Amino acid sequence: MKSITRRTATVLVAGALGLGGLAVAAPALAGAGPFAGPAPTSTAGPGMGFGGGMGFGGMGSGGGMGFGAGGCVGANTVAQGTLTPAQKDMLASMAQEEKLAHDLYAAFAARYDAVVFDRVGAAETQHLAVVRTLAQRYDVSDPTANQPAGTFTDSAVQASYDELLKRGEANLAAALAAAQQVERDDIAALTAALGGLTAPDVQRAYTHLLMASQMHLAAFTR
Repeated sequence: MKSITRRTATVLVAGALGLGGLAVAAPALAGAGPFAGPAPTSTAGPGMGFGGGMGFGGMGSGGGMGFGAGGCVGANTVAQGTLTPAQKDMLASMAQEEKLAHDLYAAFAARYDAVVFDRVGAAETQHLAVVRTLAQRYDVSDPTANQPAGTFTDSAVQASYDELLKRGEANLAAALAAAQQVERDDIAALTAALGGLTAPDVQRAYTHLLMASQMHLAAFTR
């Protein structure tokens, strides 16, 4: 049953993610993808959309969250803007946060028979792809490139991951509480990042990543 659940979660993110006229395939959770390989190659263009689908129906969080076909939340044309050095640093930090969430949920999914970790972890695969594509567009170095699962270049992020992983290994309730903390931290970071932001494409991405984190928090809470 567990293996079927994990395969299903992988299929859910098998759609393409498009940003700036670029299609980025969302890889399987166990693949190299955005968690072990270099950032995907991109080409410039005007469009922006979030590909793939992610539903939380049956888990108490509503009818589903779509990033792409059947529930596209990105505009067909979202212009590139400009980012300050601090905003570029925030974009790199967002990549680390999305990788932390994915790696933590993958570890919990392997430990506990709770489908929420598979499904939200699959969504985090897409989220990192979104952030990586923006990083390419704004010439921001990706700190998550070539980093194995559970490994981070930022010592503070590494310490946070290690602490959350240890906390969640106690039992399922502790793992869900750790996941809730991750989503609360993401919500706070995205809310702060939107302040003073003028780049339309980054605004759109952060806004919908914020909505996703709010839904993830609800899923982990329920």
